[in-house]
Order: sequence, then structure tokens, then C-alpha cells
Amino acid sequence: MVKRSGRRPGNQDTKSSILEAARQTFAEKGFDKASIRGIAGDAGVDPALVHHYFGTKEKLFLAAMNAPINPGELIPQALAGPRAEAGVRLIRMALSVWDSPAGTAALAMFRSALSNEWTARLLREFVVTQILRRAVSELIVDPDEAPLRSALVATQIAGLMVVRYVLRIEPVASADPELLATMIGPNVQRFLDEPLG
Repeated sequence: MVKRSGRRPGNQDTKSSILEAARQTFAEKGFDKASIRGIAGDAGVDPALVHHYFGTKEKLFLAAMNAPINPGELIPQALAGPRAEAGVRLIRMALSVWDSPAGTAALAMFRSALSNEWTARLLREFVVTQILRRAVSELIVDPDEAPLRSALVATQIAGLMVVRYVLRIEPVASADPELLATMIGPNVQRFLDEPLG
């Protein structure tokens, strides 16, 4: 029997190897600079196998992050409607995710990122490339202002998540989500629309 050379065939160990290589690559290079070909090479598999298991780079990233949600599905839904209410809808969407069963996984990831630089890099890539970039592109924000505007939006959402779910500061921790959306949403809206400066 001739031993087959080349890359190993697909199995559960292969899938795990791909995910581990993807986590490492995304943490080191970021989403934009990572490639399926590079990840496949690090995992010792053919790129076609990565596509077979995960499809696109975005889906591989979500799997590597063990993301509890797919922002590609949620953000367009949250932003459908009048632009003047986008800030309220973004806060409403964030609260609905964190108040759902997916929120437990999101909270674990968030807590881990606060104490682990590697996890923080992965979470940062997830937030920037999958959530913030998608939100500002849906809203057609000036490309020169998009990075600052999206980072300012992140201050409101991340601050809310820390106060409500990590530190559990009352009365925000037990406040009605709709009240929080109507109170914090206008700040988000200001960062989306008002002149910077």
C-alpha cells in the first residue's frame, strides 16, 4: 500500500485544526489581512476543505469566535427604517441580543476579553469588522469619518453592556430595555449624524 502524500483528509480533527489556525491568524493579522489560503496552510489542509466546512471567510471567523449571533443578519434588520431612529434601533438590537440566551455567550466572551489580550484582539476584530463596519456601511456614513463615528457608537454600546451586564449597576441593570433604548439611542444617533468636532 502506497502512503498518500499531501494534505490530510477532512475529519473532526481537521475541522478543529482549521478553527485553531483561524483563531490564531485572526488574532495576529486581523480579519482583513487573514486569508483562507493562509489559514488552510497553517492547519495543514487544502483551502477547498476550509470552504467545504465553513464556506466564506466571514463564516469561518464567526465559527472561530464561537459567535452567538450573526451580525450580517441582525444589523440590516435593526437599521431598516428611518435613519433618524437608527441609534434607538441599534441600542434596542444590542439589548435584545444580550437579554437573550445568546447573551450568556456574549458576556463570557466580553469578560474574557477584559483580562486576556488574545481574546481582546479577537473580540475587537469581531466588533469592528462584523458589527461597526457593517452598521456604518448600511447607514452610508462618509468613509473618512466612519472609523471615528463607529468607535464613538461603540463607546455607548460597550459602556451600556458593562454597566448593565458586567457591573450590574442599578437602576440600569434592571431597567426596561425600551427605556434604555430611548435614553441612550439619541447619543448613538448624534455620533452617526451630527458634525464631528
